Amino acid sequence: MAPPRRTPGGRHTALRALADRLGITEEYVDQTGKERRVTSDRTRAALLTAMGYHVSDEAAATQALAELRANEREQLLPPVRVTTDPETPVTATLRDGWPSRISWELELEDEQGQTTTRDGRATRGRAGRVDISPGTLGLGYYTARLTVRSHGRTAQGTQRLITVPTKCAAPETVLAGRRVVGLIANLYTLRSRRNWGIGDTGDLGALVEWAAQIGAAFIGVNPLHALRNRSPHVSPYGPVSRLFHNTLYLDLDAIPEARESGEARTVVARAGPRLAELRAASHVDYEAVMAAKRPVLEALHRAFVEHHGGRDTARGRAFSQYVASQGQALEDFATWCALDERHEGRAWQTWPHDLRGPRRPAVQAFREKERDRVRFHQWMQFELDRQLEDVQARARDQGLPIGLYQDLAIGTASDGSDSWMHPGLFLDGAAIGAPPDPYAAAGQNWGLPAINPHQLAADGYAYWIRLVRAALRHGGALRIDHVLGLFRQFWIPAGMRGADGAYVRFPGDDLLGIAALESVRANALIVGEDLGTVPPEVPPALERWGVLSSKVMYFETEVRHGRFKSPRAYPALALTTANTHDMPTIAAFWRETDIDLRAKVGAIPTRRAVSAARRERAAAREALATTLIDEGLWPTAEAPVTDLALREAVHAFLRRTPSWLVGLSVDDLAGEVEPVNLPGVAPDRWASWTRRMTMSLEDMRVSADVQRALGVERQWIPSP
Repeated sequence: MAPPRRTPGGRHTALRALADRLGITEEYVDQTGKERRVTSDRTRAALLTAMGYHVSDEAAATQALAELRANEREQLLPPVRVTTDPETPVTATLRDGWPSRISWELELEDEQGQTTTRDGRATRGRAGRVDISPGTLGLGYYTARLTVRSHGRTAQGTQRLITVPTKCAAPETVLAGRRVVGLIANLYTLRSRRNWGIGDTGDLGALVEWAAQIGAAFIGVNPLHALRNRSPHVSPYGPVSRLFHNTLYLDLDAIPEARESGEARTVVARAGPRLAELRAASHVDYEAVMAAKRPVLEALHRAFVEHHGGRDTARGRAFSQYVASQGQALEDFATWCALDERHEGRAWQTWPHDLRGPRRPAVQAFREKERDRVRFHQWMQFELDRQLEDVQARARDQGLPIGLYQDLAIGTASDGSDSWMHPGLFLDGAAIGAPPDPYAAAGQNWGLPAINPHQLAADGYAYWIRLVRAALRHGGALRIDHVLGLFRQFWIPAGMRGADGAYVRFPGDDLLGIAALESVRANALIVGEDLGTVPPEVPPALERWGVLSSKVMYFETEVRHGRFKSPRAYPALALTTANTHDMPTIAAFWRETDIDLRAKVGAIPTRRAVSAARRERAAAREALATTLIDEGLWPTAEAPVTDLALREAVHAFLRRTPSWLVGLSVDDLAGEVEPVNLPGVAPDRWASWTRRMTMSLEDMRVSADVQRALGVERQWIPSP
């Protein structure tokens, strides 16, 4: 697409005004904090086109800007308003030409469908505004319907009015004033004697029991979002849906129908040799595991239909209640799953045109014809939801104040169910990613479609509300991946380089206000993963909303002093860890095996760059050793040369921070070296998200080395 032609003055005035009005920023400061990167007009035009605006030249941009302004003037009420004021007025805007005195009627509907109606007269204020008080509102979601009349003229508007608390649930309340330590695991990596080659909810329950024994307060897990479970698209951070879960995590033995289905037991017996291979494998083969589990699940579903389908049994009623509670979203998701099977996993954009949206007649006909298959997918979600609920209940019963600590990915696959279910919300012509930084000089394109923030608001933030609510359904804490994306997102136009992208503003306070409301309702903590290029306004906003920051020891350094920050320098309102899923384990960090691997797959392209990485790592290792020695966690005469001693000292270091939450990676407890993810490396060069743990859960629970790696003993050694 060609950019608009320049005006005589050399500036695309309307193009830039339109871009600014729609949140496309003019420039940003890169991760160094020094260099400013300016948004090009070519990028502006491409992103505006992706949003649905015609800006092929300056005249078109001028017309688009005029139409946008006219549409805004026509709105009596903005489609959504998020406020912390329980007495917030409903603010209407009337077009020019209306008399100053109007009569009004306000109908307010709450979440239970109860309505109250008020009416009266009002005088227009400046700029045609009218403020109408709905009275004192409790926290929650309301639908405001306003009608104004004067001299035979009538205007009507509807608004979702959301009243939110000033902060998320407070750690001192949720944790009863006690700082806590928890375990962080990638569920798919867990190895046990009973799972089917991938960690499942049964392993999660075992992890909860072990956590209770060692005094941990939570189990942090990777996003459990739904995947196709077909290589290479197996990243938990690029799911087909963030609203529903990956049924590969189902514990087949825990499904009640397993006691009722002789057919399922026969299928399991036949799968014995293949099951042994899957359990012994070093990496997860998603397709093979699903191929083994699917016939068992189908047999179990047939048993469910036979014994409980349409019957007044406890299990049948529970299924019906779940389906009703999830409403149209579950119906649409299950329909998409059945259609995806029919089309063998091909992108829905390649399906016949009459199947490319959930409300189309052909989709409804398919839904009715394939009702049994749609019900099968609904049943799997129901059973997985039940199993996660059971794990969380067990965690609470065993004294874990948080229990499960869930993870919400930043985006969803372009060809997944969420984009199919929400036409107009996801954009075809722009993907989200990250700007150039020292780790990716060309920027990063994550391949996830951008969400139009204006459409998100026009829908009353319905999708965001469902996301947060689903993530907190069975959890006492929620990590929001790349929380910076609630304030601004880096959009890369289709067909352009990552370095050509631009930031687009998002309504951060509105989105965090909704997160705070759901947090308070669930009595759950919110953690924001705030790593990377952080705008200056974000940290105070997170603190203001009571969102815990992410502090990673690898990044908490004092460059001028050649050491890592003291544990006492860490903030209280934080989750503190040694690393993340995108970084090397402690053992790999010390051995430099991550550098070896990145060089091998071409992520570090030249020998000179490899040498520079090794010099940088040598300095970091020395700084870490100095810091641990200064803290009395490593005797001066003894250098941290063994993985185990280092892991013990680092975990003791983390325990000394004042942070409310400290997370210890299960990978680091077991001494894993191979990473789970190599950011920016294609699947054909490195199969991220497939590595399993070398040590089983059963062995970890009785391992003296793992017990020592917890760092419990060393944390109390006094500092010199």
